[in-house]
Parts: sequence; structure tokens; C-alpha cells
Amino acid sequence: ISLSPLVYVLHLRFMQNVMKYMQTGGLSQENVQVYTRDNSAYFGGVKQILHLSCWLQNLAILLNFSLIGSLSAEEIGACELQPCQNGGVCEIYNGGHRCRCSQQSQLGRLYGGENCTVALSGCDASKCENGGVCSPLLINDQHTYTCICPPGYVGLKCQISTVFSFESRGHMYVETQHLDPEAPLNVTFSFRTDRPAGTLFQRRVDDLLLSIRIMDGLLCLLSQRVQGSSTLVQKLPDYLSNGMWHTVEASLGGVISLIRLLCSEESCPRDSSAEVQPLDEATALPDPGTARQSLFIGAVGLNWALDRGVEDSPPAFLGCLRNVFVDSHLVLPATGPKDSDAHTNVTVGCSDRDKCDDSPCQNRGRCVSQGWRRYVCECHRPYEGDNCEEEYITARLGNQDLKSYAVFSLDEEPEDTLVISLFMRSRQLNGLLLTLANSTSQYFRLWLEKGRLKIQVNNFETLTGQSPVSDGHFHLVTVKLEGTTASVSQSTQTQGSVVTRQIHTHSGDKVFVGGLPDPRGSASFGGYFKGCIQDLRINSRRLQFYPIASKVESYNLEELVDVAEGCSSNNACAVNPCLNGGECYSMWDDFICSCPPNTAGQRCEEVKWCELSPCPASALCQPLPQGFECLSNATFRTDSRVLHYSSIGQISHSLVNITLSFRTRQTSATLLHAQKGSDYLTVSLMNSYLVMELQVEADKVTVQSLAPLSDRDWHFVEISMKNQTVSSRWTLAVDKGKEASSMAKTAVEVLDFLKEGADIFLGGLNLDSGVSLSGCLGPVKIGGLLLPFYPETELNFPRPQEEQFVRRNPNAAAQYGCWGKSVCAPNPCHNGGLCEDLFDLHECECPPEWTGPVCQNLTDSCNSSPCVFGNCTSLAGRFKCECEQGFAGEQCEVEVDMCEVNSCSHGATCLRSFQRYTCLCPRDMTGQYCQEKVPEIPWYIETAPLPQLPLSMCTGTRWNYSCFNGGNCSEVNNSCSCLPGFTGQWCEKDVDECASDPCMNGGFCINYVNSFKCICDMNYSGIYCQMDVSDFYMYLFLGLWQNLFQLVSYLVIRLDDEPEIEWGFNMND
Repeated sequence: ISLSPLVYVLHLRFMQNVMKYMQTGGLSQENVQVYTRDNSAYFGGVKQILHLSCWLQNLAILLNFSLIGSLSAEEIGACELQPCQNGGVCEIYNGGHRCRCSQQSQLGRLYGGENCTVALSGCDASKCENGGVCSPLLINDQHTYTCICPPGYVGLKCQISTVFSFESRGHMYVETQHLDPEAPLNVTFSFRTDRPAGTLFQRRVDDLLLSIRIMDGLLCLLSQRVQGSSTLVQKLPDYLSNGMWHTVEASLGGVISLIRLLCSEESCPRDSSAEVQPLDEATALPDPGTARQSLFIGAVGLNWALDRGVEDSPPAFLGCLRNVFVDSHLVLPATGPKDSDAHTNVTVGCSDRDKCDDSPCQNRGRCVSQGWRRYVCECHRPYEGDNCEEEYITARLGNQDLKSYAVFSLDEEPEDTLVISLFMRSRQLNGLLLTLANSTSQYFRLWLEKGRLKIQVNNFETLTGQSPVSDGHFHLVTVKLEGTTASVSQSTQTQGSVVTRQIHTHSGDKVFVGGLPDPRGSASFGGYFKGCIQDLRINSRRLQFYPIASKVESYNLEELVDVAEGCSSNNACAVNPCLNGGECYSMWDDFICSCPPNTAGQRCEEVKWCELSPCPASALCQPLPQGFECLSNATFRTDSRVLHYSSIGQISHSLVNITLSFRTRQTSATLLHAQKGSDYLTVSLMNSYLVMELQVEADKVTVQSLAPLSDRDWHFVEISMKNQTVSSRWTLAVDKGKEASSMAKTAVEVLDFLKEGADIFLGGLNLDSGVSLSGCLGPVKIGGLLLPFYPETELNFPRPQEEQFVRRNPNAAAQYGCWGKSVCAPNPCHNGGLCEDLFDLHECECPPEWTGPVCQNLTDSCNSSPCVFGNCTSLAGRFKCECEQGFAGEQCEVEVDMCEVNSCSHGATCLRSFQRYTCLCPRDMTGQYCQEKVPEIPWYIETAPLPQLPLSMCTGTRWNYSCFNGGNCSEVNNSCSCLPGFTGQWCEKDVDECASDPCMNGGFCINYVNSFKCICDMNYSGIYCQMDVSDFYMYLFLGLWQNLFQLVSYLVIRLDDEPEIEWGFNMND
């Protein structure tokens, strides 16, 4: 075998120890195992030497077998007595025997001692910690124990945790100044990681740096000197970046440095507890210039490990380590001050918890796991950073109405698709947001027009968004130019698209944000933008007015003019915009007025008149833009007075409609009349129809309702002019229903003669004629202006509106509300009748025994048809019912079961009908009640069997019933259509054709279905036995005797003529 010098030296040392063990204890299997363990430090990782352990064990086995033949009989007989108990195994040992006690529990207990008879109790107190397994021992007759520790724990009781991890780039300095720098440094450790690269250990001795690294998932040993490049010394073939635990042994420094993989995950044995000596924790890094050697766990900058000018950032190890021993001294996780430079980012323990479970991403960022203790945050705009903790700085443009703008330059050729996106906030309806320009022209613009987004491509194609954005809130605006299509979206909702000519941006093009340096260029597109812009991007690169700390790709900012940081607001309350004592509160670029009571509007310019209770208690206050009206109903009777109105002369709008509501039983009455000179307007009832007459300058128009309206119900009427032209059409609509219309060649302002100088009357034609209406009027309006029932003197304060009609006879008291005549007092109804008021009409609700308009007549008790199944007889104050057959009760409402008491006998079945019943007899019985027995047929008469006819089940109106003997259900209720030969309501009776005694001369009649048969005496024949055949039988008898005599004579003559026959037998000899 070809061995390196180091391996050769180890080989010689190994063979010397073999000879020593052969001299002292022989090559027993136990000695070989002990020797192999004690000399494992000399194996170093050379696989050829490790094979010697197996070879030596096999050699010991052969030697032991060869010695068996020389054992004495006494030695062999010592084990034949089976001295070992509780599963122990006896072995010949030094002329005697010894017991190897079983490690399997016997009834829950392990045993020890010379013959395995002593129950081991060292683990009864279960002293092992952290999941260690206790193993009881018996040493010098003393019960003790040892703990088999789980991975990551050491100590007599497994009380020391050795696990630590690097979840981010970090290192831990190990104090080795007291060790000989010339001697090799033996390091044993376990690690786990899923990263393909990382630095586990770095040892420097003078100008030599040895590193244990993971490279492409393989464990490597590298060597490097000052101003030199790294040299790969050794690479293990196994892929170790698989998230499993791997145990490694390394020798760093000395003659030769090497590494070897001892075991992985489950293949690693669990060690028994033993005292360990931990290394002292380093509190600070030594001076690089004075320390000859150093040892780091993890990645430390090489400019400290060696001299400056060497690679500064070796790949960091991200993973876990445990059971780190340096020259048999345990390295424990650093627990010193967190600000110590001797250790950085060292975490005690090795957590498998997904870091996304801790929700590290801020501002609604989405956490995506990237493997062991790693994650990445997908940030929502406008946030950035590893944990989405940083927000893009907002730029305020147009603050205090300044002309603000910014200029960026493009320094690369963008892709074919151009996407511009930004957050914007503004209350300004118009303003230039962004412009793209080259050295010759502006080829793209984005601006606000009437609160909506608008784009223009190549100074030609335009597109306007659908939704307004000038509401003071932030909106994410995206413009996408892809090929020949331009689209605009707002908060992911598409606002529209348009076909355009394709545009191309180039390096050196300018991006103007907020406006242009030339105010005239900005004015054509709404002027300078006033508002805030945040997270502006063109494709994936940012345009930052004020850069954030995180490194992101951004375009260069060339000029920033009056652009402030943040999104501050103008003080809109500085000019005190609120009226009527309103208090101003500033909002972002806006204000809100807290109005005093009874005022409203954005600036408190509207007075809430109705909250001041200007109307009487019986009226309803209706607010108007400039005042109020008091709405009520009014009752007009013959003793009332006509109400007189006129305008105050300040009506400016045209009067083109009339609305009113009324209620009356009167067929003819004047509701409204207005007149000025020869022009007049009249709304009246004529024969219960509503009629409007209008005459202006000799032109007259009349409109009438389609139906009569004098029915005591409320009716709402609207009279209006539909088209205001030279030829106008007037319509009259009642209760918002079908309209009646009339054409009139009148001027547009046909009711404007009422604006000034006209007299308007309600309830009659004028003051002198008196009231002609008996009923109620609701609110009456001309051109939307109310004719008030209340005079100004009855209001709490005057109506402030300029356009109004006023009462000219305030002393004429009106009866407010709608009151009908007192038609029920006194009560006109007699005999206890109740009077019901139907507005100017009454109706009497009479007791049952009285009728008539005022309950003056006795009631015919039979009018209500109280008898359900019977005839009614009216008596004084009552009635009497004569029930039909089958019914009973006071009103003949109870149905009587006719079969409840019946006379059917001999087992007959009662069949009920409405008014009677019948009996269904057995075959041998007959009669109405089956009381008669059917005559028996003599034994010598042969009869044909009767047919078996089917039974039909029928559904009746009151109950189900059956049709017998082949009968079918009839359309007539509860009856059947019978076959010939059967009768009865349900075909239950067989018609007896023998009942008429059809057989003559003593013939016997047999009844069949729809037929009969006569059995005649021998002297008679025929269907009815009507033929006498007695002479016929005598002649028949004589003829038979004559024929018989002739036959006998013939036979005698034939016998005489035949030859004689001999009847003998001849026998042949």
C-alpha cells in the first residue's frame, strides 16, 4: 500500500501499540475494541489503517478458537453449571469463568454482579437531563449510572447544551493563544445546513490561513498565504448541504492538515456521559498584529485574518453546529455581551421554526420561506427593504401654490413595453403630472383634466380615465404602453385603452414630473401639478425625489425645483372661508366648516330654517334653498271665506305648471281662479271631472281629467306644459297616472301674467261670490311657489325667500287640516247600528238581525243561506233548516252514515250512498236485505259456473267507493256504469231473469248473467219448454225396434250363405 509520510508514521505507532496489547492482554475481541477506541486519535482519517481494526478482531477470534482445544476440563465445566442468571452469558476467562450480563431488561430491571443476580438501581432516580438515557452500573459493589446523551448535549447528566447557530453572517472567536502554534490543532464538530456554500472554520498561523468551507455542497479544506490565492487541499466526496447533521474531524496545522467525515445523522453513535472541559469564552478580539495564531468559527473578514488586500468577505456559514471540540476542549455557544467583537450573530440552539411564523414582514408585506431560517419579503408598494420597513419618500409639489417640478434623465434603453406607475394625491382638478421628452419633442404626457387622468401619445392619440382621482386620497396610477396599445389603470382597475403609434425611449431622454420649466408649456395641460407623488417608477427602476436607505435601481435626478419632502397640506383655513359664524378645520389641501346650529353647506352658507321652528304646530315645515314654506291642508265649507293671493313682484323664473291636491264629494266647485285683465286661469270640478281653463291674449285652452274625481278620496293633480314652443301641449295628470292632454297655440310664458298684478283665489271665483267648494285642499303651487294657507302674522318669523305669493286677506280665518261634516253625531243608525264616517257621508254597520240604510228593517235570516244541505225557513229572528236525506244538524252540516243502522242480514255488506244504502248479498242469498235464500238446483241438473267479474275502485267527491261485477266508474258522482245483467248504484245486484217464471210446463229455470236457461220435462222442449213432444218419443221408439229387427234378420241370412270352416289344428311332425 502506498502511504503518505504522515500515514506511515501513524502506521508505525499503531503497530507498536498492537505488540503492547499482545503482551499484556492478548488479542481478545475486547482488547482490540478498547485499543481501537484509545488510539483513534492516530487514525487521522486514513481509511487503510481503519481496516486494521476489523483485521485484528478477526485475528483475535481465530486465536481464541485455537486456544479452546488446550482448555482443561475444569475450565469447560465451569460454564456447564450455568452460573449466569437473568439472561447473562457465561464465558471461559483466566482458568475460570465470567458472566456477561444481558443489556435487555428482565421484567423491567437490568442485572449485574458476578453472576448477574444483583438488580441494578443506579437509574431509579432518573438523573439524566435533556432526554438523556440512563444506563445503570455496578462498580465495586456500588450502584451508580452513566448517561447516554442525545446529540447536542454533554456532561455527566447531559446538562450542557453545545448547539448554536448562525442565522445570518457572523463569527465566534475561539481562544487558542495558550496552545502551541507549531502543533496541529485537532477539531471535532457536527454541523447541518442547506446552503451550498459557507465558511465553517478559519485558523491562522502566522501568514498561513486554513479554512474549512462548504463549496457546492462539498466539504473542502483550503490553504492561503498572504498575497496568494486559495489552494484546495482536500475535498470530501459526499454532498453535505442536505439539512442533515454531519460529524467531522479535522487536523489543522502541523505537518499535514486534513479533514474526514466520521458519520451522518442516525449513523452517529450516542456517547456516554463524561466530564468535559470547556474552553474559556473569548471576550474580545486580540490585536491582529500581536497574535501569531487565531481560530474563528464562521466567516470573519480576511482583512483581519491576514493582511489587508486579501479577499474581505468569504462566504458566510448559515446553519447549526454542536459538539465542537478543540483539542478535546468543548467550545460552548458565546453568551457574552452582544456588542463584543469576539462573536457576532451567534444564536444559542438550532431552531427549525419557520421565520415567517414570526411575521417579520412589515406594512402588509408577504413573507416567503426560502429554506432554513431564511425568508424574503414581497413588499406592497410603496414599501421597500428586507422587511418592508422602509417607505418611499413622498414628494410635495405645488405647496403654497409654488411652481414645482423635477427632471430625471434616462440612462438606458428601456424594454419594448413601457410601464409608468406612481402613487398620486391631489384635490386639484387640472395639472400636468408627467412628460417624456427627447431633444426634439415631447412624445408622452400624463395630466389631470376635470379630476380624471388623461394621456397623450405622440401629440395625437389621447385617452381619458373613467373614475375621478382628485379626491384627496392616494391612488396607484399605471400607464402601460405595449406595442401599439396604450392603457390606463387605477388601483388595478382598467380605465380604458386606445390604439396608438408605438413610441421608443432612448438613453438621454428627459422625464419631467409636476410640470415643465416653461410655464406656458404646463398651462396647456392644466398648469403645474399640485399634490403629492410617491414611488414613481418607469418599468422596474425608480425615480426618487429623495432617496431611501435601501439600495434600489433608480434613474438620475437632474433638477428639483420647489419640491418639498413629505406630503404636507396648505392651510386652507387661513382666509377663514366659513360663513355665518362657522368654525374652520383644515384638512389636506381642503377645509371643513363646523357650522352653528340651523346652518348648513360647505361654507355654512345655508340656513336650516326649519330647525328654527318657524311654522305653527299644525303645519309641516319644508326647507327651501333660500327659505321655507309651511305646508298644511285646509277645509272649505259654505260658511268659509275665499282665500286671496298675489305675488310680491320678485318672481324671476317662468311659471309653467300647477300642482294641487283635493278631496271632496262635490260634483261642481271652483278650486282655483286667477285673473289679470282678460287673462285668466280656472281649475274647477264640472260633473265630478276636473277641468282646467286657460286664456291668454285671446288664446284659450281647456284640459279635462279622464275620470270623475268626486269620490271623497285624496287626489294629486299636476297641470304642466310639456314643450315650450310656439305650439305648446298642456297635460293634466291625476295621481301620477295616465295623462289627459290638449294642444294650444300659446306663447312659452303662458302663466307669467301671474308674476305681478294678478289676483289669485282659492275656494271660489272671487271674494264676492263666496266659497263654492265643500271639501279639502292640500298644498297648491304655481310654478313651484306655494299659495300659503297661513298668513305671515301666524308664522314665528317671515319667510325670507324673494320669490313668493302672499295672502292678501290675512283676517279671513282658514280651517287648517281636513275635516269632514259631522255625519255621525247624532247617530243616524237605528236598532244598535254603528255609524262609520266616510267623509261627508255615513254608513251604518247593522246587527245581524237588522238591515237597511239606517238598520230599520228586519233581516231575512235565510239570506245568508245558512242551511248547508237543506231548505231554509225564515222565522222571527232565526231560521229553521229542513235537511236533505243523509244530513242532520242545525244547519244540515252533519253527514249521516246510512250504514250506521242497516237491515242487511246473513253477512251481507252494507254499501252507503248519500240518501240511502243497499246490501251486497252473498251468492246464496237474495232480496232487498239478503233475507231470502236462493232456491237450490236439483242434483241431476248440470249448470255452468258463473264468471268471476272484476272489481273497480273509484274516487268520489266525498269518499271512495267500488263498482262490483265488472262495473266501471261513472262520471255521475258515486255511481257506476253496469254491465248487462247487473243493476244497482254500484252494480251490486244480479238481475234475476228467472223472477218472471219464464219456463212453462213445469220447466226448471236456471239464472245466468244477463240470461236464463229452462230445464224441461222429457215430454216438452223449446227455450221456454213450450213444445209438447210426447208423440214424437213413441214414434221414435217403434222406429228403433223396426231397425233392430231388420238388422238381426240380415245377420242370420249372411251366416247361412258363408262356407263352412274347420277349426282344427294340424301339427307337423
